[in-house]
Amino acid sequence: MTHVSVTVGDGHRDSLDGVVESLRASGLEVEQVLGTLGIVTGSAPDDTLDALRGVEGVASVDAQLTHQLPPPDAPVQ
Repeated sequence: MTHVSVTVGDGHRDSLDGVVESLRASGLEVEQVLGTLGIVTGSAPDDTLDALRGVEGVASVDAQLTHQLPPPDAPVQ
C-alpha cells in the first residue's frame, strides 16, 4: 500500500463528495478529506494509482514522502 495525497481540480471542488466516492470505488482507502484545500489523503495498492489518476476531477496523485529519525543509540553519521 502506498500513502497518497490526491489533489482535486478547482472545477470539481463543488462535487468533492462525488470525487471521493469515485476514488473509493477505484481502490483508495480514504483517511482524510480536506475540503477547503481540495485534498484527499489515503492509501492505495500500487497497481491502482493509474486508476486513481483517471478519476474525473483528479488533478494529481502524489505519493506521500516519509522520513524516520535514527534510533537514539545509533552512531553519529
